[in-house]
Amino acid sequence: QVQLVESGGGSVQSGGSLRLSCAASGVTGGITIMGWFRQAPDKQREGVAAIDGHGRTTYADSVKERFTISRDNAKNVLYLQMNSLKPEDTAMYYCAASSWLRSPSLTSTWYNYWGQGTQVTVSS
Repeated sequence: QVQLVESGGGSVQSGGSLRLSCAASGVTGGITIMGWFRQAPDKQREGVAAIDGHGRTTYADSVKERFTISRDNAKNVLYLQMNSLKPEDTAMYYCAASSWLRSPSLTSTWYNYWGQGTQVTVSS
């Protein structure tokens, strides 16, 4: 089993920055792809960014040029640097890991491990 614990959420004003972290523990050797997803109230969960073990990434169009995903394989930690935050970025952010995928994907059904989430609130 793999456990994922997010941290770094909070409240910021529009234009501000936050850095989310996700620490993975347990049997992590089989993890191939890690990603960030978010879900706002009354909306479906959506993929934000994903990364493989070699640093290849994919981003949702809504966050390109503003968010950066990175991964420290030695420490089993996933990061999401979020800059130029907008009110529409307000959501619960979830870390996810997959032992099935071979390339980064924003499709949630391919991820078999999930964290509990961390709240990000952006005020205008």
